[in-house]
Amino acid sequence: MFSGKYRWLIALTISVVLLLSFAQVCFAAENPMADIQKYDRSIHIMAMLLLGFGFLMVFLKRYGRSALTATFLLVSVAIPLYMAFDSGAIFGAVTTEEIDRFILGEFAAASLLICAGACLGRLKMWQYIILAVLFIPVYMFNEWIVIENGFGWLGSFVDTGGSIVIHAFGALFGMGVVIAITHRQEQNVPIESDYTSDKFSMLGSMVLWVFWPSFCAALVAPDKVTFTAINVVIALCGSTLATYFTTVALRRKIFISDIANASLAGGVAIGATCLTANHTTAFLIGILAGALSTFGFAWIQPRIEKAFRMIDTCGVTNLHGWPGLLGGLLTLVVVHGINVGTQLGGIGITFGVALVPGYIVGRIILALGSIRKHYDDSVEIIEVKEE
Repeated sequence: MFSGKYRWLIALTISVVLLLSFAQVCFAAENPMADIQKYDRSIHIMAMLLLGFGFLMVFLKRYGRSALTATFLLVSVAIPLYMAFDSGAIFGAVTTEEIDRFILGEFAAASLLICAGACLGRLKMWQYIILAVLFIPVYMFNEWIVIENGFGWLGSFVDTGGSIVIHAFGALFGMGVVIAITHRQEQNVPIESDYTSDKFSMLGSMVLWVFWPSFCAALVAPDKVTFTAINVVIALCGSTLATYFTTVALRRKIFISDIANASLAGGVAIGATCLTANHTTAFLIGILAGALSTFGFAWIQPRIEKAFRMIDTCGVTNLHGWPGLLGGLLTLVVVHGINVGTQLGGIGITFGVALVPGYIVGRIILALGSIRKHYDDSVEIIEVKEE
């Protein structure tokens, strides 16, 4: 029924799905109520990963089914692989609570999906799996250095919701990948959407918008969950409003891709300070992030792609890269008593650990072959005739 070269992929997919199902029910219960609350938030994050990220990336009108399939595969590799590395103490000490390890694995999967968005539509399906396998160890290495003070280089780095270690890291790693894999002829291939694909992309954006508070508040102390969640919602409101006004100012009409993406920039930027900023500051951070992200899509991205001869399919540098860096830098203003050297050092390390290995991984993937037709489901998915 299946050729030999696909059987290993099918077996791997089944294995990781079973491991993921097992991981969801097998967590420690030293504090049952707190664990249950964390588990509830972890399911919200899972909705973000599969429904939010998945449908946000179906804006490519001929690549929707492949985008959703790739999302399934990437998440199914990232979570069990992260948990396996963590359990083996490959990078630092073992995470004590099983549910915390699971949520951290979801964070890694989110960063991976951000990275994959940069090269969406230009990899073979099994190459997404190779990307995941190579990405997760590098992500964990950076997390160990920056968050856990590996090597003793840094002090206490402030990044509660992952503006730097999740969002900026994924975007910068993806940028390194696409710099490596982009051929000159690819720059002439149009990235097309249509009425239906844009609506599905908006659906994904709204799912992300709704569940983003759980993402940022997933591991904060129980008495801080409500405050953190409200901060995130307020920041998202700010970025949504700023996106509307900025897209109209720059493009004269609403550009739906800006609304679907830049509206989420407040959630990216507030991540670093979601536990410490007051609500007014959160709103202002959201406004700045939304305006910056929209400006990135309209003005910065074309110039960066031309300068580096690359293509960022989903524009992840605009949604996750610049707003993530903005959020990390704003900690210097928002968080009282912060160690400036530690914060800037952590951002610099993340930049290097993401971009350079990303380029190396891109070269490895490029050596494994190139897809013959870009942004098209028919390359690997059986076509179904419409009645």
